Amino acid sequence: MANGWLHDMPNAIFAKMGIEFVEVSRDRVVARMPVAGNTQPYGLLHGGATGVLCETVASFGTGVIVGLDKVVTGVELNVNHIRGVRDGSVTCTGVPLHIGRTTAVWDMRVEDEQGRLAAVSRLTLVIRDTGGAGGASG
Repeated sequence: MANGWLHDMPNAIFAKMGIEFVEVSRDRVVARMPVAGNTQPYGLLHGGATGVLCETVASFGTGVIVGLDKVVTGVELNVNHIRGVRDGSVTCTGVPLHIGRTTAVWDMRVEDEQGRLAAVSRLTLVIRDTGGAGGASG
């Protein structure tokens, strides 16, 4: 992606979990994450990993929209797990429902490689000034 500041975050959780951005626009963000390495003890994709994927998509998307002179932080995350995923990768597609001066709300769909719905999520974020330090958190 054109947003080079992502490459300055090798220790961010999304990098450690193998999350890769596929598409980024003001209207939607799409990211993919491998299931391998992100499972719970029974071999299924961990619910917390799904939450990280969703929060990363919405946080990054909001940061792209509001600019790097703002700090974007998730304040409420809801994830409904619909189908277990054991292998391959999952893709999260997020769309902004509201981008305001101080808050944002996103809807996300997580699908397996066959396009089957694995989870749905909604995230509310707070948007704050950074005083010039810039960057989305997630």
